[in-house]
Amino acid sequence: MGYLQRFLEDTRGVDTIPLKMVVYLTITALVVVLAAVSWNNISPVMDDADVDRQLEDAALKISSIQHGYARDISSKGTDGSMCTVELSMPDHVNYVAFGVDPDPDADGNLTNTAWSVEDNTILCSYASGVKTRVLISGEPVLFRKGIFDDNKWVFDEDAYSYGNISEGVVIEGPINGEFTFELVFDGKKQTLSHF
Repeated sequence: MGYLQRFLEDTRGVDTIPLKMVVYLTITALVVVLAAVSWNNISPVMDDADVDRQLEDAALKISSIQHGYARDISSKGTDGSMCTVELSMPDHVNYVAFGVDPDPDADGNLTNTAWSVEDNTILCSYASGVKTRVLISGEPVLFRKGIFDDNKWVFDEDAYSYGNISEGVVIEGPINGEFTFELVFDGKKQTLSHF
């Protein structure tokens, strides 16, 4: 009898092969499910770490222009010290506020409560109601919303009529893009938004 014929007639382990296959497939499926669950738990933490990194980068850029040249607000052009902040926030970020807390009662409605001024602060609000604050070190940084009028960037006095104040800049979600700030002078240095 040949070796090949003996090999084909050997059926001693044939009943354990399907059982081993089921066990191995079950273990593989369990590993895939655990990996998916872990990713869903880790992903928000990674998103929040990225938000913190972006806000800290924005604070550093805004701080860097504070000792530069401030354009007189009445002059034309954009010759004041400027910086561009790149923000790409996840969908669960409601707003990013510069120098103001537009929702001090944290109810998600920006129009029902007087805004509170928070100079030197960048505030990020999540859909869960949690707020993150990043402080800008150094001298007070006063933020103002800008508008392009008569070939120059000036203060937008009517930007947030429901905010009861003219200070601060709020970017509501979805937040994705480049946002430019310029240092201007109107009796005092202020940081004007160009968006």
